[in-house]
Amino acid sequence: MNQQFETRRRTFLQALAAAALGMGAGVAQAALSGTVQTQTSTQTQALPRNGRHIARFGDERMLLELDEQMRTRVSIKHGGHVLALTGIDDSEYLRLKSGKLITRFALSAQAVDVIAGPHGAGVRHRFTGSSAEGIEKTVMVSLYERYPGFAVLNVSYRHNGQGALPVAAWVNGAHTLKARGPVDFWSFSGASYADRRDWVQPVQPGFDQHNFMGMNASDYGGGTPVTDVWHRDGGIAVGHIETSPKLVALPLQAVAGGARLAVEYDTAVTLMPGDTLASIDTFIAVHQGDYFTSLDSYRRLMDERGLRAPHAPAESYEAVWCAWGYERGFTVPLMEGTLSKAKELGLEWAVLDDGWQNAIGDWQLDHKKFPHGDPDMKALVQTVRDAGMKPRLWVAPLAVYPGTDLLHDHTDMLLLDKDGAVQNITWWNSFYLCPAYDKTLEHTKALVRKILGEWGYAGLKIDGQHLNGVAPCYNPAHKHARPEESVERLQDFWKAVYDTAMEVNPHAVVEICPCGTSFAFHNMPYMNQTPAADPLSSWQVRLKGKTTKALMGPSAPFAGDHVELSDRGDDFASTVGIGAVVSTKFTWPAMPGVANPFLLTEEKELLWRKWIGLYKQKMLAQGVYRGTLYDIGFDKPETHVVEKDGVLYYAFYAPRWSGVIEIRGLAAGRAYRLRDYFNERDLGQLAAGQKRLNVGFERFLLVEAVPVADA
Repeated sequence: MNQQFETRRRTFLQALAAAALGMGAGVAQAALSGTVQTQTSTQTQALPRNGRHIARFGDERMLLELDEQMRTRVSIKHGGHVLALTGIDDSEYLRLKSGKLITRFALSAQAVDVIAGPHGAGVRHRFTGSSAEGIEKTVMVSLYERYPGFAVLNVSYRHNGQGALPVAAWVNGAHTLKARGPVDFWSFSGASYADRRDWVQPVQPGFDQHNFMGMNASDYGGGTPVTDVWHRDGGIAVGHIETSPKLVALPLQAVAGGARLAVEYDTAVTLMPGDTLASIDTFIAVHQGDYFTSLDSYRRLMDERGLRAPHAPAESYEAVWCAWGYERGFTVPLMEGTLSKAKELGLEWAVLDDGWQNAIGDWQLDHKKFPHGDPDMKALVQTVRDAGMKPRLWVAPLAVYPGTDLLHDHTDMLLLDKDGAVQNITWWNSFYLCPAYDKTLEHTKALVRKILGEWGYAGLKIDGQHLNGVAPCYNPAHKHARPEESVERLQDFWKAVYDTAMEVNPHAVVEICPCGTSFAFHNMPYMNQTPAADPLSSWQVRLKGKTTKALMGPSAPFAGDHVELSDRGDDFASTVGIGAVVSTKFTWPAMPGVANPFLLTEEKELLWRKWIGLYKQKMLAQGVYRGTLYDIGFDKPETHVVEKDGVLYYAFYAPRWSGVIEIRGLAAGRAYRLRDYFNERDLGQLAAGQKRLNVGFERFLLVEAVPVADA
């Protein structure tokens, strides 16, 4: 074993094990023994501290304190200082069906276990206490060497009292981040809503968002099970780390003096004497800066649990033209007529969007557009290839339109609610199919084989807000062990789709676009390109990009979606600057008597040509996104950084800016030459140790920082 690693590991385990007050000598010895595959523990009574029974423990970044009622305070360590982020909170508790909360548990014992596993070396602290109602609570907190500031929580409740105890929910990680001065918080919420709200928002008085990970509308649901709130001095994130989706809520609420967050799980169960109720694996994390740190830790930990982003082929980073500018009124001649201009501008993908099919669900060709059927579709694919581009086809699985042959012949594929009613998909006036039913899966796999194999497409644009999550399914034909199987096996459906695509074409690009929703993390391992998914603003393009780079890796192929959806319809800077793939849906040439807002005019063409060329020259999408350097909420101007081939690329955004900007992340002891690479303007040189630059700009400033020796 590497000696340096062993020394660091031993120091870490010693510090963690020694942190629990009242710990016996046997635990400290076990921490240093190196035999971390076996668990060694010593039960001890919690010792009095300043007249109160309290336990204190943590790691190099986090300090947790339990009082005599097993309430918790969370603090963050930084620069030799400890800052209490919360007060003593009722952090883990039960809610009964009557509405009563069981929050107080007299701390009676604690122990420390040395652990090892997929997350590496660590220490697990265990605390036990009992409530006046006879409920024994055990809290296990696991801290790992390679995840400082990230505590995994598992809580169980044993009914040691008399009679039945009807439980409605358990709550973990309930804390209020205390305000520092005026109430000023920013937040990330991973839930999906039909109004397609920002994932990153300021938390102002009156803010209250439930963040349920199930369905928040008939066809909007799922998401990333993390909520994060922070102020200028620190932040807290909570979530769950189960390897399948769970119907938890992660509420975030502005309260007097702070912002409250928690993990809540509704579980209608009646505990009889001797019964135990256990929570799922949840976590609480502390950080400085914005939410990127906690999402990045979450991603890496989930990778170790088996959920990881797939390999992204070079094709995932190639620039995209999409025929959706013509919308459903496209014709084959219109699309073919635009290909030459798209290729001339440097675009490499040609996407045929919604409108090629006869009906959602049947997925036969529209004979008005493809009168000869399959030969016409194959001819279009060949035309795209002859133009020097790669063809990709739009499709919306898990949906079926009323009146289709599929629905007539296979009503058993429908997802039904507990009353036997269908679940509506609003945009296409369709119904859900159940992803956990074998017939649905085989139907979709056959479609993928036809598109990529028989027709010859090189990629899939899988589209629809309904793709992100589904409701529990009660269809008796499916024989689900539990209705929640449909929710938990949605990721298995997408895995089968992805694997089928790779079997047909290992270089296929599989893009899943859950329109406007907050990406469901459990689906993300089964796509090798993620789009901004119908952004409502340039701000959404940028925050979605930062989120995706945290959840899929700093070089993940994230596409900014059609630039026409950005501010003023031309904000390529918000795509190129953050390291995203450029995409456009322009139409060309002009058609007599036909007005089209997406027409590529001569003026637009000059701008489009410059931005697409700049994207291909820099290829920042393949660089490393440096998400911890700037806080997306508090740092002004808003700043993003990508590092590629030793060069740092800064993207600053503001309606108008005049003043000093701080250049972070430069290597110590090196001077840098700065250049505005969009306007091809030299900005001077920063000497070693300098970090400040006085500039003025409108909308954006893109800066290239090259080490002087390399300039």
